[in-house]
Amino acid sequence: MSLATGAALPEVSVLVPAKDEAENLPEFVRQAREALLPLPYLCEIVVIDDGSRDGTADTLRELAAKHPFVRVVTHRSQRGIADALASGADVARGRILVFYPADLQYRPSDIPGLVQPILDDVADLVTGTKQGHYEKRFVSWVYNGLCRWLFGVRVTDLNSVKAYRREVLDGLTRRPDWHRFMVVIAAAQGFRLAERPVPLLPRRAGKSKFGIGRIPVGVLDLVSVWFQLRFGRKPMLFFGVAGAVLFLLGFLVGVVALWLRFG
Repeated sequence: MSLATGAALPEVSVLVPAKDEAENLPEFVRQAREALLPLPYLCEIVVIDDGSRDGTADTLRELAAKHPFVRVVTHRSQRGIADALASGADVARGRILVFYPADLQYRPSDIPGLVQPILDDVADLVTGTKQGHYEKRFVSWVYNGLCRWLFGVRVTDLNSVKAYRREVLDGLTRRPDWHRFMVVIAAAQGFRLAERPVPLLPRRAGKSKFGIGRIPVGVLDLVSVWFQLRFGRKPMLFFGVAGAVLFLLGFLVGVVALWLRFG
């Protein structure tokens, strides 16, 4: 039996943020049980109900009563994926954490493939590379391209499902949407990265939580993280360089003005 029940401590905790996913959760748990049961190590599933209003809470009570390996964390109001992952990690018992949404666009059967490089001690964080045709493909391409250019991280897809050692999460500064930058922050801190292909499927039920208004906010967050990683330990370096550039520009403008006046 590779699904943790009772006092048995799991090796892997699958963190599942869920906002209005009552229709998807029973099938998600069924597929996850089928995928995790044959494994030689213990697993648990921690579902974080992020302020759902569609009966998700009732569905989770039934699932937890039926499946002892399912644990539930409840947010009374929506707090977002970052807070959901943090709340899930606080109660999770595994040394390896897996971020996996409940919407079934990712197959639970791909979870073992994400975990294996960590168990083999060849990676500290493994990110899934989305395969197939999906919405927001262009947005994803631009975002990943910007990340690779700004941070020099040679990973194809930074904003996908992930498996990671608990130490990776412990080293992150908690901030809104920090989960989107987990890969680049982990790389900057010296953690080893790997990636594995994962098919992305059409949503079966429920509604996407992605809004177009998050794109400009995401870009600003990207620049903020870049600034923090580049100058966080030496903020005066940034201001010194910026001041020197402005001084040089002012000096050149002054020289040109004098030349135009007296030359």
